[in-house]
Amino acid sequence: MRNKNRILLALAAQGWLSALSAQTDAAATSERWNLFAQATAIGQYHGTFPSPYSSPFSLQSYAERDVSLTTTLFLGLRLGKDTALYFDPEIAGGRGFSGVNGLANSSNGELPRVATATPKPYVARLYVSHDFALGKETEAVEADANQLAGTRPVKRYTVTVGRFTLTDFFDNNRYSHDPRSQFIGWGVMYNGAWDYPADVRGYTWGWVHELHLRNWSFRYASAAMPREANGLRFDRRLFRNRGDVFEAEYRYDLLKRPGTIRVLNYENHADAGTYSQSLQLAAATKTVPDVTAARRNGTLKYGFGANFEHELTKDLGVFGRLGWNDGKTESFAFTAIDRLATIGVSLNGRAWHRRFDTVASEFTASGLSASHELYLEQGGHDFLIGDGRLNYGAESIWESYYNARMFPGFSAGLDLQHVSNPAYNRDRGPVWIPSLRLHMEFGPHR
Repeated sequence: MRNKNRILLALAAQGWLSALSAQTDAAATSERWNLFAQATAIGQYHGTFPSPYSSPFSLQSYAERDVSLTTTLFLGLRLGKDTALYFDPEIAGGRGFSGVNGLANSSNGELPRVATATPKPYVARLYVSHDFALGKETEAVEADANQLAGTRPVKRYTVTVGRFTLTDFFDNNRYSHDPRSQFIGWGVMYNGAWDYPADVRGYTWGWVHELHLRNWSFRYASAAMPREANGLRFDRRLFRNRGDVFEAEYRYDLLKRPGTIRVLNYENHADAGTYSQSLQLAAATKTVPDVTAARRNGTLKYGFGANFEHELTKDLGVFGRLGWNDGKTESFAFTAIDRLATIGVSLNGRAWHRRFDTVASEFTASGLSASHELYLEQGGHDFLIGDGRLNYGAESIWESYYNARMFPGFSAGLDLQHVSNPAYNRDRGPVWIPSLRLHMEFGPHR
């Protein structure tokens, strides 16, 4: 009996020590803070192309060469067991083709439409995020930019408050979401028909709520709108002017291959104009229509989006997006796209012994509503397109890239875009845009 008791005590002690060791290991891998950094430079060129007419808002038909540069620090700090603070100072510079005018699906996702090409520092993100656990089950989280290593509840309700870009949380896609390593066109890195609330650099202030379950996620955000289209200052009348976004996400396995479907809805209220009212004013005054002359406080713009990704094999995946907005209200925060359809494919380089390389290709077609088309046809312009005349056709872009890891922390990529009907105009183009991308990452395990 004594020997039996000794054996039981020994086993109990061994189990207790094992549990203590596991807890110690988990605590050791739970980061109190981390620091990452990135730098990305993209050089682009386009040659001459047919252009019987143009305006200051057109893509210019002479050859252009431009370079963009962004540098970002990502600082994460754990404030409590389920609370974290993230702070991202950033520097960005570069002007882009024709002042980033002339393409609805603009060619470089690293370029905002700022007034100067000189690199300037600013705060990209500054927010606090807290998880409310809805169960005891947890999952491991690896260290990454704006992500502290440790564990998170599998079932959780998360609240995030501060400055960020809404694309950090919505319209994600495994194969097309990051212009620093994937596709660089505006209308394919995110859903181009989603006029998401943001300043000219792509960031806003607001809050995000997320309910995360095993196979489902539901998100809601409310964020500040700019005071004017493509502006840097925000409208503080948040009870009247703001952007609200809703998204449902479903994660599944089909034939043992993972996939995700996302459905998005947005409703923006802003001091914005409508194309039909601007056309009526122009007809009454016999002038060129100007959507800014029809602006009214609290004007509603709404739209929907769908997004899917699916892994066909371990190395091959497909993705796509559909987008639609009412097309009545002026393009205000992102770009001038009312209808969008994207389909693409992405292949990992494992087959040719380059497992950190990616080759991918996609096709995106963008369109306008009838009133938006008529507005441009009669000489009106948005904040980034308008040729003074219009022979309407869908703006379609085929984009392909090869991204190669040269050594840990550094990659180089070649990208090629073919643009038909730039700014929806059959009378101009087509345009070829080759690009060279250099990207560096700094941080643990890079």
